[in-house]
Amino acid sequence: MSGAQPHRDNHFVPQLYIKRFAAPSGRVFTYRTLVPATRVHAFREASLRGVAFRSYLYTRVVAGGESDEVERWLDEEIEAPAEEALEKAASGSRLSTLDWQTIVRFVAAQDVRTPARLVENMQRWQAELPLVLEETLRESARKLEAAIEAGTELPRAESNGSGGFPLHVTKALKPGEEKGELRAEIVAGRGLWLWQIKYLLTRTAAVLLQHRWTVLMAPEGRPWFTSDDPVIKLNWFGKGKYDFKGGWGNPGSEILLPISPRHLLYTKVGERPPLRGTVVDPAHAELTRKFIAEHAHRMIFAASPDPDIPRLRPRIVDAELCAEEREQWRRWHEEQTAAERKLMGWDGE
Repeated sequence: MSGAQPHRDNHFVPQLYIKRFAAPSGRVFTYRTLVPATRVHAFREASLRGVAFRSYLYTRVVAGGESDEVERWLDEEIEAPAEEALEKAASGSRLSTLDWQTIVRFVAAQDVRTPARLVENMQRWQAELPLVLEETLRESARKLEAAIEAGTELPRAESNGSGGFPLHVTKALKPGEEKGELRAEIVAGRGLWLWQIKYLLTRTAAVLLQHRWTVLMAPEGRPWFTSDDPVIKLNWFGKGKYDFKGGWGNPGSEILLPISPRHLLYTKVGERPPLRGTVVDPAHAELTRKFIAEHAHRMIFAASPDPDIPRLRPRIVDAELCAEEREQWRRWHEEQTAAERKLMGWDGE
């Protein structure tokens, strides 16, 4: 593939967002939820460039070459337009309908593009994809047989080009036989995830625009912080009973995104939210801080070393798990690229 080399380091939480939680030095205090030893300091000051990224996270194989089209699309279509709108939201400026739409698209992107969401999807795909693929093949075979009997042609599916669904289908027909087998292969990995990200953001995310959004204020002494999985979809069932399995269109689900140490984007699906600028009462603010900390995947970002964070989210100390995750990410690009090339028959090139 010709053209510029793909970006190596892909920030899954944009710097334009994390900078809102930076200290006056322009750096952000980082608290890691998984460390190899207790001697590791609870907080470390880091540059915005040095956090919330993975190498080749959004790179995919297209026509045998590597492409960072998805990352560039996220930057141009979602991140860059959101910067001014987020600044307005955090400064109390008037927000237009377009500003709100831009912010909500940013929320949707931050919900689907993180490694935490990738891990969640991989676990689900491993359990569900074999059955889904088998049922899809049966339905496809039924349609093909019906088309042959009727003497018609099936409509052509979208090719596996840039942005295409990472599925490879082959027909196996034995000599002298009229019927054969349909075989389908799919890689439950990066290609499928990137396809899903773009599909959700171009088709499904519109449901978020139907909700009523507001910006809530942190009370004195209870600033918001954020994380590497910053969008929280909360289901609240009563005192002490909740989960983070809410949905974009589920009635009663609360969707939260801190956008500065003072400002929190908020909606409750199906209900009118408090007025913009409402200060959250201290008890509710402490619960919200707890949710933010618990929802973090591997990193929490704050403008200062907040002493409550270690209490709200105690660290896991496990050197073996740290090494295992580090090795998995070291092999990520090579393994995913090999699997994608093999799927499409490009491994011999």
